[in-house]
Amino acid sequence: MSENNTPILVGISQLLQRVEDFREAKEPIELMSEALTQAAEDTGNPQILQEVGSIRVIKGVWPYEDPGSHLAEQHGLNGIETGITIFGGNGVQMTLNLSCVDIQAGKFNAVALVGAECGNTQAKAQKAHVRDLGWTHIPGEPTWTIPTSGLGRHELESSRGLGGASQMYAIIENALRYENRRSIHAHSVHLSELWSRFNDVAQGNPSAWIRERVSAEEIRTEGPQNRPIAFPYPKFMNANNRVDMGSALLLCSVELANKMGIPEDRWIYPWCGTDAHDTTFISNRACLTQAPGFRQASQQLLETTDLNVNEIDFIDLYSCFPSAVQVAAKELGLSLDKPLTVTGGLTFGGGPLNDYVMHAIARMAELLRENPGKTGLITANGGILTKHSHCVYSADPPTHPFQRIDVQEMVDTSQDRDVDDSPTKPVVVDGYTVMYGRDQAVRLVASALTTEGKRTWAYSTDPALMAAVQQEEFCGTNIQVNTTGELQPV
Repeated sequence: MSENNTPILVGISQLLQRVEDFREAKEPIELMSEALTQAAEDTGNPQILQEVGSIRVIKGVWPYEDPGSHLAEQHGLNGIETGITIFGGNGVQMTLNLSCVDIQAGKFNAVALVGAECGNTQAKAQKAHVRDLGWTHIPGEPTWTIPTSGLGRHELESSRGLGGASQMYAIIENALRYENRRSIHAHSVHLSELWSRFNDVAQGNPSAWIRERVSAEEIRTEGPQNRPIAFPYPKFMNANNRVDMGSALLLCSVELANKMGIPEDRWIYPWCGTDAHDTTFISNRACLTQAPGFRQASQQLLETTDLNVNEIDFIDLYSCFPSAVQVAAKELGLSLDKPLTVTGGLTFGGGPLNDYVMHAIARMAELLRENPGKTGLITANGGILTKHSHCVYSADPPTHPFQRIDVQEMVDTSQDRDVDDSPTKPVVVDGYTVMYGRDQAVRLVASALTTEGKRTWAYSTDPALMAAVQQEEFCGTNIQVNTTGELQPV
């Protein structure tokens, strides 16, 4: 490896599309193409786009099979490698980590990462009962993808009625409240104040989707614009996927940047990237409020870069839901009072599904360009605190060559739990949520531990019980689970 192959981030772009009539909206592939062009322009020499050897697209909710090939053709890059990630919010950072390794090894001189979602357009079309938006048909099969497994739900979780991420993170949230011995009201205030600080950051981020001030009281107060989703989360504590956003990143070698005359004040160095995962199913987690994979990936990253987490200047913790932020901060040893986002998070910065982290990296690059000598930390999360990908960035070069470290072998799995689908004895609730439909509570789902230390799941549709557990602590309660999984108080 030559020093000239040191990977650097030289081009960034972020796009927001706001249209009243969904029929006038550009589709995701158009946003991706514009983002690529703008990222190339951001470098100071747009011709660098012609040096790209691989276009790697972040998987989204659109029908394209090989969007990279379409983008390559549009930009005169026929014959290059095209890639697509799997689903998961860790995909952007993991792709960047792997792309840095490819540049460092001399496989490519430049790599482009790009993604876009049109969730706002899709929501408006759905409201108008339009199913087919006529988006471009792009067939084919990419030649590259992330070499890792997908995400899923345990069959027992599904059979008890669990599905969406909001429900699973809400279960973790209630476990966190119980762990910290807060009352339900006090914890609601705690969450709303945490999220209001994220909103404060969004107000200063020119690429945030929601830049208007939203107070802590507004965040925690349920109403027509902030309906309950999964207790204790109203809408303003959920990732906001109804956004039309696109972004792109251009990575290249130092040698190419010098050859193309890209000013050094555009350069951002990835110092080190780490990847790990926790158990695929939350059912097997030793503790709902811990993430050993996240912890190990963070520790290795800090050790390798010789940084103390409290000395890092800018931090963006993956922020799909408040519980994800709290667990990440706990594993890192960070105070929740410290600024923990550079975008405003997936609620206010905007949550374009798997592509959020690309916006976080782009915003981080802006801040680091403005603050030479400072450092930034990005954490990314796929699934339910399942897959973790982290990286440290700076406008200053690292003291050691870039490393991408898979720390999976270091992750402690010795405490993983088995699952019991039909416990015969009373069990103890360690997490729960009440799921809402459009107008009312529809289902209580609880995680519980057996006397043998196995996890089980129980549900109830009793209106009185669903109301009660939103007023009084339910974690720590003994319950009985019948043969169909229905919850019965002991």
